This record gives sequence, C-alpha cells and structure tokens, in this order.
Amino acid sequence: MTIDAMEKQTDTDIFEQLRTKVSDLVEKYGLNGDAIGVWARPLSPHEVIGNPEEDDFPLVKGRERMMDAVFRGAHGQAFTDMFGDWQGSVRDLIEMDLVNNFRRAVFVASLNAIMRGLGLAEKTVHCKDGDPRMCGLKCLEEFLSNRDPATVTMIGYHPRIFEQLRKKFMVYVVDLDPENVGSIVGGTKISGIEQTDKCVAKADILLVTGTTLVNGTIGKFLHIDKPTLFYGVTIAGAAELLGLERFCPLAM
Repeated sequence: MTIDAMEKQTDTDIFEQLRTKVSDLVEKYGLNGDAIGVWARPLSPHEVIGNPEEDDFPLVKGRERMMDAVFRGAHGQAFTDMFGDWQGSVRDLIEMDLVNNFRRAVFVASLNAIMRGLGLAEKTVHCKDGDPRMCGLKCLEEFLSNRDPATVTMIGYHPRIFEQLRKKFMVYVVDLDPENVGSIVGGTKISGIEQTDKCVAKADILLVTGTTLVNGTIGKFLHIDKPTLFYGVTIAGAAELLGLERFCPLAM
C-alpha cells in the first residue's frame, strides 16, 4: 500500500479517535465540558524559544508560530502556519470542525493542555535558549545508544537534530517549507513532500515532526512498517492517547 493510500485511511480517523478520547476524559474525570474553558493564543518567537544562538529555526524566521493553550493553569503548545486567538469550552473543542491548520492547532494545543492539566502528559511546552542545540546532541545519543540505524529519514527539517545525526548516519530530509525544499545542507538535498515515498523507502527509521498532526499529513506515517519516532511538543497528548513513541527530552 502506498503512503498516499494510508493517508486517506487515517487522516480523518485519527482526529475522530482523539475527539472520542477527549470525550472519555470529560466523563472519566467528572469535567463539565460546557463550563470549563480553554484559551489559546499565538506566542511570539521569543516567548517560545527564548534566545537561541542560531536564526534558522522556522519560529525565528516567522513562517510558523506556536499556539499556546491553557486549561486550569496548565499549558499545551502546537506549531502551526495558521494562527490566531481562540476561546471556548471543552465541549466546543470536541465539536470543532477541524477543516484547516488553525483549527487543528487549537485542538492539538488544547488537547496538550488538558492532558497536562490532568497529569496525563508531560513536556508540553517548548524548550528555550540553548536547549534546541542540546536536543540535537541528545537525539544523536539516543540513536547511537538504542537504535543505531544506517539511514534516517527526517520528516520536518530540524537543523540542530539534522546537524548531529548526519555525523554518524545517512540522513534524508523531507520538508514542506518552500524555502528549504531543494536547498543543500551538509551535503544533503532537502526533498519536497512529493519525494516522501522514496525517502521513506530508504530509511531504517523515521524521525517525524509532531507538527504533521496539525498540518494533516500524519496519516502518512502511522502504519508504515518501519520504526517511527515522533518528535516535539505538538504531539505530546496524542502520543500518550494513541501509543505513539515520542522524543522530546528538553521540553518543559
């Protein structure tokens, strides 16, 4: 089965599963879904990532923003290229029509906040300052200690992780950002989404950004017969609810 076929089967299903699981949480924890509010807003790059030395992160370049949701004082975040303010109840969240990246970002950030507020998820807030560089080092350490693949396909370009992994492994990169696609970094050409099948076929392991949950492409990577590790804060709550393996060692 091709990746496109798997995507058609799973893109809608995953959010229906998550809706159901949020509804179950409302019932299990005795929440009043109509009364409990969730607030979401986009953060400035400085609020999210602080002052990293490098300026090549999508947040710093301004093409993406981080949505920050608050539930009972707990914060949850999600990357998106469509952002704005939102306020509503948990019931509104469950019933939201997830037709675009903004609505999916609100849903995912809020899910992360709810899971954090209930003590069911950790590391739902992005790391800052020098930590993104340290994240690359920790990812290399994780791969060398526990995985040791010959080839890695990275879905979603993270410059610091890529810099470290390419020291020891063959790394292929697929990205949606048109400013990245076609560029050469460390001797590797960043591929566009149309090359996903080919890059996945070459990999021993996939390292997939959790932002695929917001941009509607996660269905491509849920049932591939290869080890798959999702990274980042965006997928924190969904990873717990759906049993996905996640790497995000320095998030807060």
